[in-house]
This record gives sequence, structure tokens and C-alpha cells, in this order.
Amino acid sequence: MISLDFARLLKTPVAHDPFPHVVVPDFVPPATLDAVLADMPRLDRRGSFPVDSVRLGPHAAALMRAMEEPMLRGAIEGLFGIDLHDAPTMVTLRGWTSERDGRIHCDSLAKRVTVLLYLNPQTDAWARQEGCLRLLRGPDDLEDFAVEVPPINGTLLVFPNGPTTWHGHRRFVGPRYSVQLNYMTTDDKARSELRRHRISAFVKRLTLAA
Repeated sequence: MISLDFARLLKTPVAHDPFPHVVVPDFVPPATLDAVLADMPRLDRRGSFPVDSVRLGPHAAALMRAMEEPMLRGAIEGLFGIDLHDAPTMVTLRGWTSERDGRIHCDSLAKRVTVLLYLNPQTDAWARQEGCLRLLRGPDDLEDFAVEVPPINGTLLVFPNGPTTWHGHRRFVGPRYSVQLNYMTTDDKARSELRRHRISAFVKRLTLAA
């Protein structure tokens, strides 16, 4: 079992500027976060790693399982008034950010909902706003943001995807752990992305073992 603060999530009102989202600090409580971080693999290259392609200690593995449990799905359904009962899930782990990351983008519309869970301790870099995710009002200006989310202390960010859910962050190079959970659509585009995910899991499992 792993402790996650679902009560705090359920009490958090949905914000609408610049698009519907919730931000929940300390969704992973401090003691649990320390245990999870101690169980994380070292990922010293960029990219999203399917969780079954990396070696996780027991607390980290329990966190990944908890992210796909019905309690989180139900909480998101209730907060945003959406039906995710048949939505496939895709979970990936990032551990390193390079100068190529953070560019302004919207997630693929094959991803109905994006859930980001940040697992980093507080550092001076985050205080300088490096690598802090910004929810943007448009696609052209990283400084035109409504919300900035430091990637620290078990903070949870959830937003349904759409054609104007622009986000990005200022340049940061170094360790930056995040879990991304996506609730997918069930159309051909989503099935293609899920197949790519499974192939990526196989390839990355081989390269990490090498």
C-alpha cells in the first residue's frame, strides 16, 4: 500500500485559466515521497520510459500501480465531469530534462486527459523558475502564462486535453522526475500510439539492460 492524498485532490476546485485544470501540492505526502525517490532508477538521458522498461523499487512500483487504480480515475471523472470508464491508460516515467525539452506544445488529442506527478525535492533551480511547467494562454509566448507549476514535492497536475491546452517550461538541464499518466481515446490514433508505446517499452528495456 502507498499513501496518496485523495482527500486533498477531491477538495481542490477546478481552475479555468487558461484551461480547466487542477494542481494539488503534496499529493504524495513527504514521507511517502522520500521512500519513492529512494526506489527510483537513475535515468540520465532524456525521453519518456514506459514504467515496465525500468527497474523500480517496491515503493516506486507501488506508486505506479496506484496511479492506475480506480480511485484516481473516479476522482478525475468527478472533478471534470467526464466519463473515463473505458479509457485505456498509458504511464511513462521521465528522469532527465535536456535543452531540447520544454518547448510550447499541446498533447496529442489521442490523450483525453494528462496527469503529471512531480517527484523532485525543492532546489534553487525550481525557485529560479527553470523547468517549472507553465500553462499558457497561447502558442507563441512562454511568458504569457496563467499558472506555473514547480515540479516538486509530489505535486499533481491534471488537465483534459484540447486544441488550446498549450504548455511548456523554461530551459532546464538535469534530473527532473515526473510520472505521466494519460487516459487515452479508443480510436485508431490512440491504438497506434499505444502500439508505439509497447514497442518503445521493448526497445528501451533492451537498451537499459545493455
